[in-house]
Amino acid sequence: MKAAEDLKKLFSQYPIQLIFKASYDKANRSSYRSFRGPGLEKGLEILRKVQKECDLPVVTDVHSPEEANAAGKVVDIVQIPAFLCRQTDLIVAAAETGAVVSVKKGQFLAPWDMKNVVDKIEAAGNQNIILVERGVTFGYNNLVADFRSIPEMQKFGYPVCFDATHAVQLPGGKGDSSGGEREHIPILAKAAVAAGANCLFLEAHPDPQHAKSDAASVLDFKDLPRLLDQLHRLYAIVQEEGA
Repeated sequence: MKAAEDLKKLFSQYPIQLIFKASYDKANRSSYRSFRGPGLEKGLEILRKVQKECDLPVVTDVHSPEEANAAGKVVDIVQIPAFLCRQTDLIVAAAETGAVVSVKKGQFLAPWDMKNVVDKIEAAGNQNIILVERGVTFGYNNLVADFRSIPEMQKFGYPVCFDATHAVQLPGGKGDSSGGEREHIPILAKAAVAAGANCLFLEAHPDPQHAKSDAASVLDFKDLPRLLDQLHRLYAIVQEEGA
């Protein structure tokens, strides 16, 4: 709640729509010892509280059709994790909730491969879709972002989001946890906006060193104002030019 309140106050200074994201279960962990979260029921209760008390739209990731059904009754956006973007039953269940479905492109897919994902969601009667670029596997423990994927996926007729924090991850880079290169987040975020991205996914934490998840690849709250100012001005330029 404190994070949501602080972020809402910060974003109120910019004409940028804030959508609050948190996970009730971080199911994709490197180690079985990693922190996962409060669980489905408690997590959705917290997200509902954020939604109502802070008057913010919320998004969370789901990992099974059953979770999608439950989450879709609460959140505004149901997110499909990258590793699960080909799971048909999960995608259809998320689509059938009527919520916006945000799908992260798998690290193993080309951007045009996401047309099959779009087709599955549309076939389930939902056209509220966001596609997310988050980097492609590039050798061991590394990712690379190809910004051509943004206009390529926009050809499907839906907004494309760029995940600037997961794109700097080093998956499994620390053996039992993922590493990351936080210093490159602003570079990739600005590049994505310049390439025409419709929105950004930015994980942030008031104290990154003590974050329970992805500590090496989350932004510090104190670094957000300068970055948001730059992103807002850059986005305005791109929209003016019709890019």
